[in-house]
Amino acid sequence: MDFTRLRLLVELERLGTMAAVSEVTGMSTSAVSKHLAVLEREAGVPLLAPDGRRVRLTPAGRRLAEHAVDILARVEAARAEFDGDAEPVGRVDLVMYTSAAPVVLPALRRLRHDHPGIDIHLTEYESEQALTLLQNGDADLGVVYQYSVLPRNFPGTLTVHPIGTEGLLLSQPSAGADSRTLTRRRLRDLADAAWIASPYRGDEEALVQRMCADAGFTPRIVHRIDNLELFEELVAAGMGVGVVPRLSAATRRGVAHAPLGELGGVRQVYLAGRTGGWAWRPIRLLARYLHQAAEDVLDDVPPLPEAPDAPG
Repeated sequence: MDFTRLRLLVELERLGTMAAVSEVTGMSTSAVSKHLAVLEREAGVPLLAPDGRRVRLTPAGRRLAEHAVDILARVEAARAEFDGDAEPVGRVDLVMYTSAAPVVLPALRRLRHDHPGIDIHLTEYESEQALTLLQNGDADLGVVYQYSVLPRNFPGTLTVHPIGTEGLLLSQPSAGADSRTLTRRRLRDLADAAWIASPYRGDEEALVQRMCADAGFTPRIVHRIDNLELFEELVAAGMGVGVVPRLSAATRRGVAHAPLGELGGVRQVYLAGRTGGWAWRPIRLLARYLHQAAEDVLDDVPPLPEAPDAPG
């Protein structure tokens, strides 16, 4: 099968319309259609089906597109080896959760300076949604997390690599607060407190529930707030307590922070991408820069594998 036709199929899956594929490839819509018709004959099964005035990929078409991502990534890897020091170019769609900014933004600044031909498109989503985007091909690389006491089941179609851990803190009113590592006894003192949790991160609420259950009580989730500034204002006003990641915690009058320690574990941060996609040089470079930035702000940063698709 022709690599150009496979690339057109991948772009159609990613962009959804012939017109969009035409725009990004520079081919006419009719040329794109003819190439895909040839690919369909070569495959021997229907790859496209009418969908109103558009077309959509059949299950066979989606499956071939999955194979094509791996095939094209390996071709790109081979070309990169032969190209040697050629400057890498291409678009990479990166998805991240909000509080990963201390890792992501320094990495993107350095990457833009060193490799301006790599075009990063950034999207903000929580990790559960980010993993769906990665599986669907709507993102190329993701910065995602899990809580150590609540591990995720990462999809088998993705390859993930740990890039460090981040401590978790109890955010509490400063009056009479103890900023030492939290104990079960001190946590039980908050059994009647109003707790704050995000309306969007179910795993955060699950962490609070599990942590408090371990201390022998069920927390009263009174406020559901996603904006960190408002979260901290509520705490400073004595209206609630909650859990924040270390990198998100800000020094504010009226607020004290105490490490959760073993009661809440840590947030484990990963790079995630579709297996096969890691072979593409721009993705590998972005992953390397993210890993380097993680070394500056995260704990327990392991080496990034030289061959990113190796099991790990």
